[in-house]
Amino acid sequence: MKLINFRQLNGYFFNLNFENGEVKTVDLSELLQAYVSEQDLNSAHLNKEWGCLEFNQGMVDIEPKTLYRYALQKTESRRIVC
Repeated sequence: MKLINFRQLNGYFFNLNFENGEVKTVDLSELLQAYVSEQDLNSAHLNKEWGCLEFNQGMVDIEPKTLYRYALQKTESRRIVC
């Protein structure tokens, strides 16, 4: 499931738009905090060919399959808690 668009909201929170039309708001700190500082989050860009979310000129990336599964898991658990 490729990422087709994203928007950084605040800190590690991102809106992620996937090719199936789903839009997820998710905290990516668990995936990124060890590799990307909060100051470097503005380096985020979309690799349109692969559908990856990349940071620091491609030195850090999250492949689309991982990103989609993570977003589903985190948004489902958030709904259960509410």
